[in-house]
Amino acid sequence: MSQIFSDAQRGALNRRSLLKAGAVTGLMLAVSMQGVVHAQDAGKKYGADSMPGGTVDDPLVFVKIATDGTVTIVAHRVEMGTGVRTSLPMVVADEMEADWARVKVVQADGDEARYGNQNVDGSRSVRHFLMPMRRVGAAARQMLEGAAAARWSVPVGEVKATLHQVVHSKTGRKLGYGELAEDAAKQPVPQAGQRRLKKESEFRYIGKDKVRAIDLEDIGRGRAKYGIDPHMPGMVFAVVARPAVLGSGVKSVNSDAALKVPGVIKVMQIPAYTGSPAFQPLGGVAVVASNTWAAMQGRKALVIEWSESEHASYDSAEYRKAMEKAAREPGKVVRNNGDAGAAWSKASDQQRVTAEYYIPHHAHASMEPPSATVLIDGDRCDVWACVQDPQNARDGVVKQLGLAKDKVAVHPQLLGGAFGRKSKADFVTEAAIIAKAMPGKPVKVVWTREDDIQHDFYHAVSLEHLEAVIGKDGMPEAWLHRTVAPTISSLFDSSAQGESAPELGMGAVNLPWKIPNFRVETGKVPAHTRIGWFRSVYNVPHAFATQCFIAELAHRAGRDHKEYALQLIGPARKLNPLKEFEDGWNYSESPEVYPLDTGRLREVIEAACKGAKWGRKLPKGRGLGLAFSYSFLTYAATVVEVEVNDKGEVRVLAADMALDCGPQITPERIRAQMEGSVIMGLSIALKSDLTFEKGAVMQSNFHQFEIARHNESPPVVRTHLINNRLQTPPGGVGEPPLPPVAPAIANAIFAATGKRMRDLPIRTLA
Repeated sequence: MSQIFSDAQRGALNRRSLLKAGAVTGLMLAVSMQGVVHAQDAGKKYGADSMPGGTVDDPLVFVKIATDGTVTIVAHRVEMGTGVRTSLPMVVADEMEADWARVKVVQADGDEARYGNQNVDGSRSVRHFLMPMRRVGAAARQMLEGAAAARWSVPVGEVKATLHQVVHSKTGRKLGYGELAEDAAKQPVPQAGQRRLKKESEFRYIGKDKVRAIDLEDIGRGRAKYGIDPHMPGMVFAVVARPAVLGSGVKSVNSDAALKVPGVIKVMQIPAYTGSPAFQPLGGVAVVASNTWAAMQGRKALVIEWSESEHASYDSAEYRKAMEKAAREPGKVVRNNGDAGAAWSKASDQQRVTAEYYIPHHAHASMEPPSATVLIDGDRCDVWACVQDPQNARDGVVKQLGLAKDKVAVHPQLLGGAFGRKSKADFVTEAAIIAKAMPGKPVKVVWTREDDIQHDFYHAVSLEHLEAVIGKDGMPEAWLHRTVAPTISSLFDSSAQGESAPELGMGAVNLPWKIPNFRVETGKVPAHTRIGWFRSVYNVPHAFATQCFIAELAHRAGRDHKEYALQLIGPARKLNPLKEFEDGWNYSESPEVYPLDTGRLREVIEAACKGAKWGRKLPKGRGLGLAFSYSFLTYAATVVEVEVNDKGEVRVLAADMALDCGPQITPERIRAQMEGSVIMGLSIALKSDLTFEKGAVMQSNFHQFEIARHNESPPVVRTHLINNRLQTPPGGVGEPPLPPVAPAIANAIFAATGKRMRDLPIRTLA
């Protein structure tokens, strides 16, 4: 093994070797963060000595200071475009008064025991690790200050760390971090309650746009290393023919022609998954070759007979009919305030309003399809892959190969987008199965775009049924929302039907409207394909339906949409989702620390409307549309301006996006996530559609599963970040800007044309 790879090439980050290196070259901190606030401790205030509510693993964060002054900070979260590999190490550097120009960031391997949870979905990286990173940086700074005070024989209160050096206030003496590294390593690590965090006014980097993303130049110059990029001596390449229908397997295969393709080395079967799909490989036939092209040509030459599957009857048109039937019948009650049924039965036809909204399946279609390289040598397995959740990837390989956990190392690579897809590591386990048959050889499994789109964990198709009873003032006296969609729970229990509490807590049961009779139900439909997390998950269909419905009610009442929405939300107040909504859920966070604050929701609506100059007169064929949402503990609102031409073609001209995510650690990255959400939301609204016939996906590449092109992006996107308050717990950023975009576009189309759009995508109005 040592003849093929050095430890550096393996990407190993061994704690013992790091500590040993620290003893020789300078300070090494291996700090275990304690004092985590769990849900039962929710009464504690978020601040310097506590964490946001919810269960958070204790992260082990490493800081190394070499004698030349270089500071190495370990990024324990992987990078997929959100900037987390820069922002969290930047927080450490700010608290420890490190000069960013002298900071080196190293990517951590997947190791939950060392780093805590490393899964970068759920918009929780900053939410869960801002305070631990601050405390780690503060501990490093205090140890450096303690070392300087001891060196000068002065009280520690007389010294202060300032931009990579410690200064004695009375004499002006200075010592650089490199000079102090070895002495600082001998200082006791301050306990959690002893760490002195900076005041907000003292921040150098946090909240400012002074730090460029560490990967930015490499990405721009094509030097960045993504999941598909590892290349090693003796490497072989593999592609897999997978069943088109979930649950199908290989009945027979003739590989004679495939084996005659020049470069093809081996053809082997991968067994179909057993039980519920979870994150298991789908199964199929792998073709291993000396290069990717040969493997792909070998796959084309395979003759495979697939077994029957119960999901072979899955048809999108028929499934929609089943969802409509479920949505029009009573479902499982998940929130019931007052008596919406009685209000409906007593109302006149003129008071009743009904609408249904449909969103199809979507594929993640990230820029980089899944890819994984696995090397098995003896009892050791190394994985290089573009994974959001390196620990899940490691667990899948351990289970599949039966190796000891400490013999499996996952080395995360830069992700070329993910949106939730790469937190499911089926492609890694698939590569491990093939690598087991090729011992001592690195095996790279490549997914084509067709593989990616046709074998994804899809965003759920949904049918949203809404009813309202309107009072004399035009405001709803009763609200019924019946939501029907296959559940992600079906990954782990194939029989699961009906949205789960977390899924319902994404903009269905937790709406803060001031309506006396409020009822939410969920209908039951089975899943016939793999349903997975997608950017903002069920907030997308729920927001599309509820935000369009509010616009319809406002128009019916002859009211301005913005003013109607603000009245519906009611006065500023803080709600406890777990107490006030029957099937409440709050993204696993404490509702006392993270209440649903309607005041903040009102403020983002006002900010987006102000930016767009809401209410201004527009030329014929143009319109403004508003939508807003609370998701992943963040408040977002969007106003879009659209133009519809004589052919019925829709063009988004401008978007004003307001976001309140609490403290803004890296504003530039937040704005980038907002701008990216406009493009993705535009695709959902106007372009993307994924359908099934006979159990198989009908789309194969971007000529069929369309996404917005560059020339279709809005010429103007204005972002409005508000309420940058450090005392407020941080919310999410990657997902919250997305849900309001599609309904804002649909509402703008109505404002421009008078036509209601209740089905997505809206390709043309002609």
